[in-house]
Amino acid sequence: MPHGLSPHDRTTPAIHRTSPARLAEFREQRFGLFIHWGLYALAARHEWVKQRERLTDEQYQPYFDHFDPDLFDPDAWAEAAAGAGMRYMVLTTKHHDGFCLWDSAYTDYSVANTPYGKDLVGPIVEAFRSRGLGVGFYHSLIDWHHAHFPIDGLHPAYAEGATPVDRNIEIYQSYLHNQVEELLTRYGRIDTMWFDFSYSKRVRDGKRTPGGKGAADWRSEELAAMVRRLQPDILINDRLEIPGDFTTPEQFQPPAPPAEVWEACQTLNGSWGYDRDNLDYKPVDLLVRMLVDTVAKNGNLLLNVGPNGRGAFDPRALESLRGIGEWMRLHGRSIYGAGPSAYEAPADCRYTQRGDRLYVHLFAWPYKHLHLPGLAGKVRYAQLLNDASEIRVLVPDPAVDSGHTKLGALPPGTLTLQLPVQRPDVAVPVLELFL
Repeated sequence: MPHGLSPHDRTTPAIHRTSPARLAEFREQRFGLFIHWGLYALAARHEWVKQRERLTDEQYQPYFDHFDPDLFDPDAWAEAAAGAGMRYMVLTTKHHDGFCLWDSAYTDYSVANTPYGKDLVGPIVEAFRSRGLGVGFYHSLIDWHHAHFPIDGLHPAYAEGATPVDRNIEIYQSYLHNQVEELLTRYGRIDTMWFDFSYSKRVRDGKRTPGGKGAADWRSEELAAMVRRLQPDILINDRLEIPGDFTTPEQFQPPAPPAEVWEACQTLNGSWGYDRDNLDYKPVDLLVRMLVDTVAKNGNLLLNVGPNGRGAFDPRALESLRGIGEWMRLHGRSIYGAGPSAYEAPADCRYTQRGDRLYVHLFAWPYKHLHLPGLAGKVRYAQLLNDASEIRVLVPDPAVDSGHTKLGALPPGTLTLQLPVQRPDVAVPVLELFL
């Protein structure tokens, strides 16, 4: 992933160019798995380690020479994703370091020439498809290994204050397009093409990135046209510096929907690639709240796991996925196919709605009563979603409940629900209201 393009760096609105059926499928899915995996898993200190530590190709070579993921089990990956309630995945076919997870005809810098020696993309695609999960590819527009990728301000070989080194970017453009064509013709239907990333206008600490690259450098219009020709129903993200099908805020929960179709991409611990010493794992209840918040704003959540150098998911990642999965097993119908509601949720709550069912996600558990503005007389039945136990509607008695009436504590039209004192033992309690 980049050192994040924030939503404020991408002001061009998304234009829907894929089929309505594919967009509907995307919104139905709501929750996906991002997989960042490559040579950097052996370094185990962030996927940008080559750039962060200014490693030369020679210094980075040992990771290539020792890449042999003997515990690689794509069926276990797919099982973990399905168990978490995820409906699709996006796999990094090539990250910024240029290493390819498939046997590309256009480079020797691929898994085919490592000790492992076999294609990784195909088995992953097959494993996820066999469980009915959608398949997407992340592909880096940047390539720090390619001899003709210009040395710019993000390149590991760039010296601070130096003039960017000019190389023959036309050769690199052909390489980029050829590899994308390989990926989209070798593995059957691909649901999403997740490009990463453009930075011609990138500014950090008040300075523009020297030699920053964008649509002209990638020949983005031509690249997108080829993608759509090869895979007509594919979704393309918004990082080619031309309008895409969906917007991708990164490690940022926007206060309002950033686009009509969008996907929040988030990490478990702040790193995309495997980062052994990073212990900053988000608790399950926070991850669930992020998912709920995203769906309440009509978005999808793409949550990342970075497998380690042996090809296994870290135990802490598996624990997080299992925790989310337990919540999704009980509450999935408030997520899949659900979206925002026209009703305004009270403080510490998020609404999602699917048809005539309104879901109240309680981020904080109130004492005994929950007041829902605008819903009086509009709810036929209410229950806790985790166990389908009835939640009763409170009809105030003016003789004893003066606070509800005489003191004007509640605005007209407020529905009051009577909750148990004990909070349900789930990451985020949900009420299901039948309108």
